[in-house]
Amino acid sequence: MRNSRIMAPLLVAVILFLLWACVSYGGLISEFALPNPVSVALRLWHGVSEGYLLTSAWQTLLVAIIGSLIAACIGIPVGFGITHFALFSAALEPYLAASQAIPAVAFAPLLVLWVGYGTTPIILLCVLMVIFPIIINTAVGVRDVDSDVVDAARLDGAHGLRLLYSIEFPLALPSILAGIRTGFTLSVTGSVVGELVIGGQRGLGIELSTAQHLTDAPGMFATIAILAVLAIAIYLVLRVIETRMLAIVS
Repeated sequence: MRNSRIMAPLLVAVILFLLWACVSYGGLISEFALPNPVSVALRLWHGVSEGYLLTSAWQTLLVAIIGSLIAACIGIPVGFGITHFALFSAALEPYLAASQAIPAVAFAPLLVLWVGYGTTPIILLCVLMVIFPIIINTAVGVRDVDSDVVDAARLDGAHGLRLLYSIEFPLALPSILAGIRTGFTLSVTGSVVGELVIGGQRGLGIELSTAQHLTDAPGMFATIAILAVLAIAIYLVLRVIETRMLAIVS
């Protein structure tokens, strides 16, 4: 079973690579629009060996991490508050729902007006993109806790914070971690989009923008390849952390 879970995505990657090679070398699409794998590999090697792609990837990742941590520090308590305080829930839920109708990237120009250019507005954009799934997953996880377990804990004298950290939080943790995992992926997207829209000195979004202005298709594909590797690495790391945390709690 484990081997099949590893081989299946590898097989998809091989098939996509072969299709890419056939289309590019077969002349079905212009090299200007779809560079061949060799030119992309050479540009990728150049960017990695020179270090600028790795530096940009670290900058994008760092902003995404900071944005996710801030969103988690705000979103998890808000999620618990929504489930425990009816007035707080009634006051906040309509605005949470309305906020999802507005793309977070639409706030980018406002963030520039409010805090200026640089890393800070990009971090805030990441927070806006991440905080909603964390709040919702936390609230859903707490609401799904078995009421019989909670009642039994109360009979044993667990109330308030003790009930929260000994019963509700451990049982809601799978849902909370799923929200953080989803949110972190969105945070990387927010970091790249923020760099594209707001600008900055370094980042994968800046590399994409520069390659676009230079009509450098291999450069764009090389940057996208780094983004793909980064996304896969983040997913695997978060899955390992999630599995170990759940094992510790259980």
